[in-house]
Amino acid sequence: MEHIDHILVVDDDREIRTLLADYLTRSGLRASVAANGKQMRQLLETTPVDLIVLDIMMPGTDGLTLCRELRSSAHKNVPVLMLTARSEDTDRIVGLEMGADDYLVKPFVARELLARIKAILRRTRMLPPNLQITEAGRCLAFGNWQLDTSARHLVDAQGTVVALSGAEYRLMRVFLDHPQRVLNRDQLLNLTQGRDAELFERSIDLLVSRLRQRLNDDAREPAYIKTVRSEGYVFSMPVVITEARE
Repeated sequence: MEHIDHILVVDDDREIRTLLADYLTRSGLRASVAANGKQMRQLLETTPVDLIVLDIMMPGTDGLTLCRELRSSAHKNVPVLMLTARSEDTDRIVGLEMGADDYLVKPFVARELLARIKAILRRTRMLPPNLQITEAGRCLAFGNWQLDTSARHLVDAQGTVVALSGAEYRLMRVFLDHPQRVLNRDQLLNLTQGRDAELFERSIDLLVSRLRQRLNDDAREPAYIKTVRSEGYVFSMPVVITEARE
């Protein structure tokens, strides 16, 4: 039997829940609804879900907290699309750092929601299993370096801060979250681009080159980011989650 993707809509607005569920069902998907975190948890315990559409602004436990909770639960690999009535960059950044796969600002067109859902599902299924993202707000240590995931910069053994661009940080984060695993360019592209398709395949090579420069890593004999011929790249160092250096 052909698999029908199951979408869970979590929103305290009953009209929005109903409208979205009806639209998704008419579009060939299976849809369930929950009005709050308690109902979401109850449904997840009994029914497999392929993606969660999660509103940020809800009474009680808000969507950001629920997203963070999901990422540390048995359902941590379920993709999450955040809905927000606010468009500030801070909300977007916090949502993505909590583990959301994408976000959509209200009001929105239902067709755009459907397109985002399909894109997330397609992107997720391109990736190898067991890829996870380390919780934001910690430091990732490797060799003589740390990546501060709150400040989004590198720190060397002497405490010198090395600034990263947004694209450099995202790629560095992907490597550190998946050390000693070969990732091809398509996988790196999908893991780093998120909502903004600002990258293209060959730009991954450029970003790798820039990261090697930031790490003082010899491109001819790199210690950190190694090229795997005809396959992609691998971050060769073990990575440890630590507290920030003082």
